[in-house]
Amino acid sequence: MKEALKEQVTTVMARIPEGRVTTYGTIARMTEGATARSVGYVLRTLPAGHDLPWFRIVRSGGVLADHGGADDQRRRLQDEGIVFDERGRIPARFFWP
Repeated sequence: MKEALKEQVTTVMARIPEGRVTTYGTIARMTEGATARSVGYVLRTLPAGHDLPWFRIVRSGGVLADHGGADDQRRRLQDEGIVFDERGRIPARFFWP
């Protein structure tokens, strides 16, 4: 993946407000050529100790991706006031933009 595209993804990611989430696909559409899959790749390759709000990015439909950090992600989102319905989905009112 080109460095310029990675930079676009991380720039959009940094803009997600506290208490809101967005999807991999939404971030991809805000760039010049990324795909939802490539957004996931950028997240997986972020350096240790970064301060980007990776946990505010969820799958379409408002569900968390199945990964090793899902429990931490859920806790962080709840700490920001985001709620989950009985099926584990985040209601549309929490989505940005």
